[in-house]
Amino acid sequence: MRQQRTIYFNDARHYYLFAFEPPMALEDTWVPIDEVAGTGVDTFAYGVERGDGLFYPSRVGMMFGADIQPFEQAAYWRTWHNMQSLIERGLDPLTVLIDRAHDHNMDFWASLRMAAYGNMDPAYRLADGGGGLAHAEVRAHILQVVEELATEYETDGLELDFALPGGGPRILREEDVEATTPILTDYVEQLAERVRGQRSGVVGARVLPTEEMNRAQGLDVRTWLERGLVDFLVPIRYGYMILDGDMPIDWLVEAAHAADAAVYGTLQPYVADESVGAERVCPTPAQLRAVAMNLLDRGCDGLYAWFMPWPLGDRERSALSELGSRDLMQEKDKHYVLARRAADEENQYPVALPVEIAADDRARHTIPFYLADDAQEGRVSQVLLRIRIVDLVSDDRLEIALNGQSLQEEICRREFGYEVVPYQGMWLIFDLQRVRPQQGANRLEITLVGRPDDLVSPLRVADVEVEVKYHPLPTGSKRRI
Repeated sequence: MRQQRTIYFNDARHYYLFAFEPPMALEDTWVPIDEVAGTGVDTFAYGVERGDGLFYPSRVGMMFGADIQPFEQAAYWRTWHNMQSLIERGLDPLTVLIDRAHDHNMDFWASLRMAAYGNMDPAYRLADGGGGLAHAEVRAHILQVVEELATEYETDGLELDFALPGGGPRILREEDVEATTPILTDYVEQLAERVRGQRSGVVGARVLPTEEMNRAQGLDVRTWLERGLVDFLVPIRYGYMILDGDMPIDWLVEAAHAADAAVYGTLQPYVADESVGAERVCPTPAQLRAVAMNLLDRGCDGLYAWFMPWPLGDRERSALSELGSRDLMQEKDKHYVLARRAADEENQYPVALPVEIAADDRARHTIPFYLADDAQEGRVSQVLLRIRIVDLVSDDRLEIALNGQSLQEEICRREFGYEVVPYQGMWLIFDLQRVRPQQGANRLEITLVGRPDDLVSPLRVADVEVEVKYHPLPTGSKRRI
């Protein structure tokens, strides 16, 4: 049954076991839970391993760090000794977190990567030429871990992470996909049977955004849903961490809802990073709000956040409080930033940007985007459309339209496109008065009408942003002045 949730994920490493100095004080062990308690978060997801060891004293698997001693980096040394410092006091590192989550009335999900496991036989590893999940032995081991988490710990749900965990290129060899796809479907059913009926009766999966990407990895998600094998899905491409309210997941929402399963939209942690040729930039509250509302407006049953700037402060807690309530986000400023394609396009789902326009190209180029706001609404005080174009000069002639309506009569100002290299591009900033985007699907259309004869470089539409600003007082001609 579909359930509305606001989820925060902690991977156990970066902002927890890697960071604290051993021996771990009890107050330190509670940090992942306490830093989101009292916000809109009602479900805490915890990465119980990363493919090379579990972050708790498993009865059936290997604990992280057992096979890499002496340690060659401080983070791994801290992780091992933090867990040992709890175990020596009779405390299970996983149980401590589960109990703390329940103390704060949060559900606790154990998130398990599905591609590998600690002390895995090298013959099975994809990196070493093995078949990974195509091997019955690998599936059998992970099944034991899932059963342990479901029956021996008071988890409230299990999340099976198939979404290229660790940013790896594959979870199966290409030659194994066709034969292994039905095997993986039956395997998901077997895992679900182990989970359901226990306290942790909810089972779901991280999957890739498009159906084609999933099927290329042996994941027949549509059949999973038709057979009722999962209760929720989280679409994500782990190696692409760009915040994207236009992620192509409409197919998934439709198929999941037909099966009464939930979809939780992922709020990736950056608006830019190294993958798109930039430094890491975390979203502002307005940018996070815009994507959250887009995902909810498109049918997601809740939001899935992670990797916010740490330690989580007032700004992050305020954002998490808003995520738990659509009403809190409705009439607040939004800043929509369209996602850009990664430099390494392997396993990249389709995104609208960048758009290349050759100097002699006179075709109309369409850039689709979704907007959750009704920009015609009375308390919307301003709508800015921002377009950054690389190598643009003032003598270029462009036709720009929004949903088929020309922006020629709208006020447009120009700004340098970059701080360090201002000559490399321009921002075109439209203060939209007559032509505004609509709630729902929109299309921005750009046509190069003319370029100086002695300038043959292409233009590149690198960025498109829409800012929707609100004010408590109404705006517009419908109100008497």
